[in-house]
Amino acid sequence: MGVDRRQFLKIAGVAALAGLGGKAAVDILAPGDVEASMKALPLTEGKRWAMVINMPELNDEIMNKCIAACHEEHNVPEFGDPKVEVKWLWKEDYHHSFPDHHNEYIDEKYEHKFLLLACNHCSNPPCCRVCPTQATWQREDGIVMMDWHRCIGCRFCMAACPYGSRSFNWGDPRKAPKDKNPDFPTNINYPTRSKGVVEKCTFCDERISKGQLPACVEAANKLKKNVLIFGDLADPDSNVRQVLSKNYTIRRKPDLGTEPNIFYIV
Repeated sequence: MGVDRRQFLKIAGVAALAGLGGKAAVDILAPGDVEASMKALPLTEGKRWAMVINMPELNDEIMNKCIAACHEEHNVPEFGDPKVEVKWLWKEDYHHSFPDHHNEYIDEKYEHKFLLLACNHCSNPPCCRVCPTQATWQREDGIVMMDWHRCIGCRFCMAACPYGSRSFNWGDPRKAPKDKNPDFPTNINYPTRSKGVVEKCTFCDERISKGQLPACVEAANKLKKNVLIFGDLADPDSNVRQVLSKNYTIRRKPDLGTEPNIFYIV
């Protein structure tokens, strides 16, 4: 945006004193209609993208391949330090993934089970509501996006997300190991990332716009079919709807009212 954090806070303070509020500060910094920029994004026929993860079929090899494919596709920086780790897709044990589904008599197959986690692309995303610069927003097809140039690093979205699905760039991504995918970023939706911005999974929106499956789904399919299923939840004839109609699934923390769009077959 050409404006650093100190300038933003200064402008926001002036706007507040003038009784204009936070929105005015954002308008000063980034003139233009955010809704218009959202509509300009390439959309496919999907109305509500969702993913189904087949927990019983997951294994370490599949999960590792999925994570590697995701992080290579998006040049996720690797600093070699878990304290400043940036993750779009990661593994977590059942207890931390589903704390509201735990009991002392849980089946052994879930007791030590690890599974894949990512942004849930909630239908009611609290992260979007708290962002003061609209750096994170929800597309018409339900995908929750991030604009690294609008992000001011306040981390309100990280505090609002109940799933730990966002990472903060504590280090300088440009000093991380060399990019593995020279074609990313390829458009204004993904400007060069910098230190002090938040990032996360975007359901591979850049691939969807070209009619391709998300990188993790493609990687999983090479090892085993129907472990990760991706499709349009709004279409009653879609693959995800067919899978959901035939299998019992759970979602992460559904009682919070966020309506997550990643389902897990148990």
